[in-house]
Amino acid sequence: MHTIIDIVDEMPDGASFVCLAHGPALLPAMLFSREEKDHINLHYKEYKTKRFVFSRPGQLKLIFITGKEKPGHQRLENCRKAGFELLGHINNCRLNEIFLPDSGNSSEELLALAEGMALSNYQFVKYKTSAKDKTNSLASINIVSGEVTPEQVDRLNIIVDATCKCRDMVNEPVAWMNAVKLSDEIRRLGREASVKVEVLNKKKIETLKMGGLLAVNKGSVDPPTFTIMEWKPDAPVNKKPVIFTGKGVVFDTGGMNIKTGDHMNNMKCDMAGGASVAAAIYAIARAKLNVHVIGLIPATDNRTNGNAYVNGDIIRMHDGTTVEIINTDAEGRMILADALSYAKKYKPMLVINLATLTGSASRTIGKYGIVGMHSGASGFFSKLKKSGEQVYERVVEFPFWDEYKELIKSDVADIKNLGGTDAGAITAGKFLEHFTGYPFIHLDIAGPAFNDRQDSYRNTGGTGTGVRLLFDFIRNL
Repeated sequence: MHTIIDIVDEMPDGASFVCLAHGPALLPAMLFSREEKDHINLHYKEYKTKRFVFSRPGQLKLIFITGKEKPGHQRLENCRKAGFELLGHINNCRLNEIFLPDSGNSSEELLALAEGMALSNYQFVKYKTSAKDKTNSLASINIVSGEVTPEQVDRLNIIVDATCKCRDMVNEPVAWMNAVKLSDEIRRLGREASVKVEVLNKKKIETLKMGGLLAVNKGSVDPPTFTIMEWKPDAPVNKKPVIFTGKGVVFDTGGMNIKTGDHMNNMKCDMAGGASVAAAIYAIARAKLNVHVIGLIPATDNRTNGNAYVNGDIIRMHDGTTVEIINTDAEGRMILADALSYAKKYKPMLVINLATLTGSASRTIGKYGIVGMHSGASGFFSKLKKSGEQVYERVVEFPFWDEYKELIKSDVADIKNLGGTDAGAITAGKFLEHFTGYPFIHLDIAGPAFNDRQDSYRNTGGTGTGVRLLFDFIRNL
């Protein structure tokens, strides 16, 4: 169950609440005793304390004094993180609901606080044998403000729901979430949001000659799928569609270049790009955003088997390009290349690719941002970066110079699937660019898509990175 955010007219006497204010003087006087106000004033002035907790039988009072950080997106992020920090007190007290009274803050700050609390409250407890004892108690967040509109709250509930659905898909083990099951889950999202969903089976994939997807799938006992989502409102603002492509490798062993050590432990998350694309289109459709959007999600696992593809193989892709296999662990770009060439049939306005594609991206900037690069899409990329700042899924632009193409030239085929030790994230992007020919943005989410440990409201496990980013980008179109 996901936390529900609502607007209410008033807060009952004695209710537990979280109070957000730009300074102690702006806290509603009627909500605090003289001793509480004196304590807040003293500790804020002397020790710069910004978070306060007052607990008494039947009531919990939580206070967060916001700063004047500039730019504004940093202030909103601090509100989200405060939501995470304060949520622990709420669940420790086993509260089912909490109120957020208005203390003169902007509606964006109140919503960011609620967003941080709701996303932090997410849990994946499906496989816990005693889940009842481990389930968070908070079910509803009630905002008491005339500045926050029902439209804003509805939109936030949709975003939180979509992000949590993405997390659920990423957190599922491959024993349950194989390629066929991933397509089934996307179908379910489509039914809920009135999105058209078509799933291409292995026979259809073979007919389309998607050699990259079929090659990676050769080591698997489960068939591949290629899922197409489409949200097309009656009168969209765009004549040509925006297309999202997402990597759907439901588990990556590395194939015949098998991963060593503990590098395979979290490889159920290698379909996070595909899950983000599906959840973002689900949210866009539920919010009825007036933009024509299509999602393309190729899916398979990458395993070792007697017939698995190997180094030295030459694969003919969907568009006819021949690819020399240098490393079977560079499989994501192989299945995405077929999706990117397939996207040409739609004559897209823009294609954005999301993938947990390279360790290079993760090692370069860690979990703190998304590696991005583009060709022919500078205006769109600038808007995407602004959305990244707004939702704090920041995009770091990498160079995309033509010289990097030299690193993926092959002596025996048109190109090879690995560029060597230098600029790994960029050469992976250049490989994908080869299959485009339209405005193209590539986002490598390998760093922030999955957490080994708690990271504020992004939680442990799948984070849902990309859902809020893509939604905000499309909303601003």
